[in-house]
Amino acid sequence: MDPRKQRTIDALLKAAESVFARQPVDEVTVEEIAERAGVAVGSIYNNFGSKAGLHAAVVSRALDVDREYMDRAYTPDRSPIEQLQAAGEQYLRFFLEQPEFFRMLAFPAPLGTYPAAAETAAQLARRVDEQNARMADAIERGIAEGVIRPLDARKAATVLWASWNGVISLAWRPDELREDEAGLSDLLALAADVVSRGLRAT
Repeated sequence: MDPRKQRTIDALLKAAESVFARQPVDEVTVEEIAERAGVAVGSIYNNFGSKAGLHAAVVSRALDVDREYMDRAYTPDRSPIEQLQAAGEQYLRFFLEQPEFFRMLAFPAPLGTYPAAAETAAQLARRVDEQNARMADAIERGIAEGVIRPLDARKAATVLWASWNGVISLAWRPDELREDEAGLSDLLALAADVVSRGLRAT
């Protein structure tokens, strides 16, 4: 690809990441994205076809980056429990290093009423569910090995994912309950311990 064209695409994706992570798609204008990217409005249509096409490209990129982080957790050298702990650590790393993508996937703004919105929403939900299925698989293997008590692995994976989102969202609080990176790491480690050991003393 022509380097100038690639720079334009990269600038548009970067600008759109920030805007789409915080605003409903219907409230975002192509003029706003183009101005933030420092390019002409026509560049959006030339490279992505429409605002919807640009939004779909950003969501797809966010999902791919999320997968890259989570792939680091589910390595064959780890036990099921270690994989789940590593998944929590990588999810935090994803948030710290890619906050716009994290917000887009964990707390998506309304996707809008444009014709392809339902398809984009379905893709997002499907890919998030695929990642949760990896957690469920680790839990099922742990149950088979006798290191995790029998339970509904899919529901347990959903609980883990939701709890991670809740813990990480403390980084956005404007008050004394806000947590920094070290605090989030400690809380996620404790959450993993509670999940693996439970709260009972015996």
